Amino acid sequence: MFSRILTSALLAGAGAGLIAAFLQLWFLQPVLLHAELYEQGRLVHFGAASAVPAHLDLGGLDPLRDGLTLFFTLLIYAGYALLLVALMSLAEQRGVAITARSGLVWGLAGFAVLHLAPGFSLAPEVPGVAAAAVGPRQIWWFVTVFAAGGAAWLIAFGGSWRAWGAAVLLLLAPHVVGAPEPDHFAGTAPPELAALFAARSYGVAMAGWVLLGVLAGYFWSREAA
Repeated sequence: MFSRILTSALLAGAGAGLIAAFLQLWFLQPVLLHAELYEQGRLVHFGAASAVPAHLDLGGLDPLRDGLTLFFTLLIYAGYALLLVALMSLAEQRGVAITARSGLVWGLAGFAVLHLAPGFSLAPEVPGVAAAAVGPRQIWWFVTVFAAGGAAWLIAFGGSWRAWGAAVLLLLAPHVVGAPEPDHFAGTAPPELAALFAARSYGVAMAGWVLLGVLAGYFWSREAA
């Protein structure tokens, strides 16, 4: 069983992580580089006017930065895959069939738990925007992810209105308490740039998780055969 979990997770994590890394380099890194110029004071944003056009073809290839992005993305998705496949094995013991098609649903659930749920109150941020202290945000993020994960499991396997009601409470509780916020909203980066980064972050994350779920389901079922 351990060998099956490890093999399926490493193959799925490598495939999904590679695609996710290239999506990050293509769609997210130009936005980050643009925002860093504002953070460093090399560009200044005045209301609706910017010192340069809004194109994002800045920089170019940076072998060290791009290589580290690729390496850590592969590492992160390998960790995601280990968690996902372990949960798939538990679900299979409860009689759930795991396939590439059902893996797509698992991937969407992973995206919802790890990105959409915490991002509802604590959206992805570009450099140069006002934010609360890192420590409280990390604690709130972990609590929200664990609550959303528990809610997703109850929705899938609870099998009763009581379980589904508990899932709703788990989903709502962190947002009712509220994520840590800065004393005032301000920053050097234009809000349009921050919005673009948040939107693209969700898009890249969803694509990566869908692919991870499909590959994990495929390799898990193939290892069983």
